[in-house]
Amino acid sequence: MHVTGRRPDGYHLIESLAVFTRFGDRIEIAPADSDDFTVSGRYAPDVPLDTSNLVLKARDALRSAAGPGKTPPVSIKLEKNLPVASGVGGGSSDAAAVLRGLAETWDLGMDGTALAGIGLSLGADVPMCLAARPLVARGIGDELSAVPDFSALGLVLVNPGTPVSTADVFNALSRRDNEPLPPLPRRIDFHSLRNWLEVTRNDLEPAALAMQPAIGRALSWLDKAGSGFSRMSGSGATCFGLFETGNVAKRAAAEIRNRQPDWFVAATRSLTSEAD
Repeated sequence: MHVTGRRPDGYHLIESLAVFTRFGDRIEIAPADSDDFTVSGRYAPDVPLDTSNLVLKARDALRSAAGPGKTPPVSIKLEKNLPVASGVGGGSSDAAAVLRGLAETWDLGMDGTALAGIGLSLGADVPMCLAARPLVARGIGDELSAVPDFSALGLVLVNPGTPVSTADVFNALSRRDNEPLPPLPRRIDFHSLRNWLEVTRNDLEPAALAMQPAIGRALSWLDKAGSGFSRMSGSGATCFGLFETGNVAKRAAAEIRNRQPDWFVAATRSLTSEAD
């Protein structure tokens, strides 16, 4: 996550490699007699149930764009498996899933460009979550370039249970005109990505670490568990470790979970460049 500038309207300019994983929240959508929204899962107590939730904002924005005659009531169920305010785009991905799911449920015939336009009105991260494939995001996160030949990689996600405000982290930056990302390797695998990551940065990490020192402990546990490379994700506090295989990642996650049972710990794999 390289922060490369700031627009006059206050939005920060970034360059970031975005990778999506098999682990995450789950959304279920079904026709209903009246609109309904329910939340389950480990982190359900942290989720607002009113219209401040991005899931409901996405439903209402799509309904407004398509018109009430084409958008009858629906039931939306969110299984919240990711911590809230954790720097992994959980809320934005939930909004993206709702936009795609409702467009299909309501048979709106909207293409990806139309949905991305609605998504951008909800948040800068939503268009990249609609793409849900390895990509480089530039601008405020809305200029997307697909990354081809990206392999499935073993990952462990760790969050020490400390929510971090994205706005506070950006406001605490000491510098906002940093160098852009170096060119990516021609083909992405464990070794080439690790080598590339070694010469990149997360410009938000120092500020987030100062606010939440527990992030440093999460990184340390990933290193102790054998991570080939460890770094904070986004604005934190979730950190990721890169592992050579999925099985090694599972063993590392079990080790960390055994030592830190109250933390969020998940072994997963990245999605490839090809559609599943």
